Amino acid sequence: MVRIIPLPTNTITGKPSPLETFVAILVLCILGFYTLYYPYPVSTSTAIDLFLSSASNSTISSYLRSLTLHPHLAGTKLAADTTRLVINHFRSLNLPTHTTTYTTLLSYPLHSSVSLHFPNGSVLNLPLTEPVHFSDQTGQPVVQPYHAYSPSGSAYARAVFVNYGRERDYRALRAQGVHVNGCVVVVRKGDGLGRGAVVEKAEENGAVAVLVYGDGDTWRDGFERGHVMRGVGDPLSPGWAGVDGGETLGLDDSEVSKRFPKIPSLPLSAEVAEIVLGSLGGAPVPLEWRGTLGSKVRHVGPGPTMLNFSYQGEKKVATIQNVFAVIKGCEEPDRYVLLGNHRDAWTFGAVDPSSGTAALLDIARRFSILLGSGWTPRRSIILCSWDAEEFGMIGSTEWVEQNLINLSPKAVAYLNVDCAVQGPGLFVGSTPQLDNLIVEVTKKVKDPDSEGASIYENWAVTGEDYNIQRLSAVDSDFAPFVQHAGVPSIDVYYGRDFPVYHTAYDSYNWMTEYGDPFFQRHVAVTGIWGLLALHLADDSILPFNYISYANQLLFYKNKLSNLLDQQVSLHPLTMSIQEFASAAKQVDDESKQLRLQETAGDIVDMRKRALNDRLILAEKGFIDADGLHGRKWFKHLVFGPPRDQESKLDFFPGIADSITQGSSKATSERERVAAIQHEIWRVARAIQTAASALKGEFT
Repeated sequence: MVRIIPLPTNTITGKPSPLETFVAILVLCILGFYTLYYPYPVSTSTAIDLFLSSASNSTISSYLRSLTLHPHLAGTKLAADTTRLVINHFRSLNLPTHTTTYTTLLSYPLHSSVSLHFPNGSVLNLPLTEPVHFSDQTGQPVVQPYHAYSPSGSAYARAVFVNYGRERDYRALRAQGVHVNGCVVVVRKGDGLGRGAVVEKAEENGAVAVLVYGDGDTWRDGFERGHVMRGVGDPLSPGWAGVDGGETLGLDDSEVSKRFPKIPSLPLSAEVAEIVLGSLGGAPVPLEWRGTLGSKVRHVGPGPTMLNFSYQGEKKVATIQNVFAVIKGCEEPDRYVLLGNHRDAWTFGAVDPSSGTAALLDIARRFSILLGSGWTPRRSIILCSWDAEEFGMIGSTEWVEQNLINLSPKAVAYLNVDCAVQGPGLFVGSTPQLDNLIVEVTKKVKDPDSEGASIYENWAVTGEDYNIQRLSAVDSDFAPFVQHAGVPSIDVYYGRDFPVYHTAYDSYNWMTEYGDPFFQRHVAVTGIWGLLALHLADDSILPFNYISYANQLLFYKNKLSNLLDQQVSLHPLTMSIQEFASAAKQVDDESKQLRLQETAGDIVDMRKRALNDRLILAEKGFIDADGLHGRKWFKHLVFGPPRDQESKLDFFPGIADSITQGSSKATSERERVAAIQHEIWRVARAIQTAASALKGEFT
């Protein structure tokens, strides 16, 4: 019997559009066909075909339009409205839906001002928000540009331009006799250094305040909002979930205060920054900076112009809410595939994150169609809508910390989509055992920018292995899953970056004019996301390939050998990688043999279940209970952020930290070598643990 599915409705008006009505009728016809000709449980291949055929760019467009009618900054009433929109959508599709609530520390602006005071006595008050008045249909304005968790403060001081704010930029200034102590530094964002690290470097060099601007060629009047907190998760509950009635640290606790910078900061637009930089005298811009700087920037200061800086903000406890829709598996309901996107935005958030939220809503719609056809996943699927990601991945981190004991043995994989569409070109990050699955899925999805071609055909032109990034950064909700819990993960998005990032211009209009006018890239991301989930939820043997992981570890070891002197031995690492590669080959052979067994039965099913458990567990082998030295929350010894964002290593974070700390003048040569060697041994032991998990045998 065909189950009647409610028409997709406009969540604002409650009425289906004519096109949505047509799509719903078409879907019902497809369901009728599959019900007539496929009376038995729907196979994975049939589910994939039906999932792909139910794509609708106009439906995703309507979702995005509804999501971007007003700003939805975490902890505000408008954010709660967006939460209800997502809940109502899931429930309208008859998906079991629930929420989790946390009490966390967020940060909001109260007042800010910056003015230039020229030697002739004239004063210029600088604009600190976009020139166009942005508000939603109710007149609610977007939040003024600010840096969340910046301390309140004021300064009247000379300005100095410090390029990207890297340590080598400060060295270049010192070489010219320029010191920033007691000054307000102006920084252009880029070269991989996050805004929090920029403020931290400025603080270390004696600056009293920081102004950060984006140095793009377009949309130069936009102000990039963001946070400057160190680490991830609620600062009042570091390492445990901020549940109502649970333990909460005070703002004056050292564990809390160390998360925040000591000097205030604000964002500037490129246009406003140009005014400040054009007023500087003093030393000329260092030669090595000039290649990517505009011609109007000729001097770095200090002064002679004085800069009057003032910012007042407030940190306050607010309630955030994650939303979940659950599709229960029929054979392995206690194994979970998680698909996640964050819901909160600094402004309207058409790209970040609502392009991903629209894709998540469409995933739910298309999965409900599959359920209506008779399909039920082998394993359970959870659709996750996170809150307060923009404040430091708070929603996802609190949930991971609360559910860590169940995630370790039961989470098959976490599939993240943050900004689904930023522009052209597919970008994917993953833990390496999922590389082959990603490649196979991209062969099944149409390229949105090339007629008659699959995504794989164009994406892999430069070599498929080099197009898959790794997940060591802390810039989206995959971070707690990979770096704290050791869950195999994937991150998918279209477009390297976009010029209206975190500005008031990140609107539905920008998306329809520039980002994805026909919403075909949204369809492509949703297709990849859904097919990844279908394979991970339905394949009897999980599509993991740890040979890819072994190859990646070997590549990292070889790269590391080029950075270390001969006093440090990589032999422990070499031997552990060889052991891991052998275990990966053994598991790969076992998987192939089990796939060839056509007859089903309790014994075969038990063997598959045992094999899958080992495939899931292996990633946890890279987790060290003690975590990184001085940063114990980060526990993955292969993927994680180095303490120094200027480090040459984006892998083996503990080793990277020991190399950086070893370069300190306070460290003796013997201590340096011993510290690096110890971290190498730690990584080697973690790799051996992962190999042991793959083999599933006691040593």
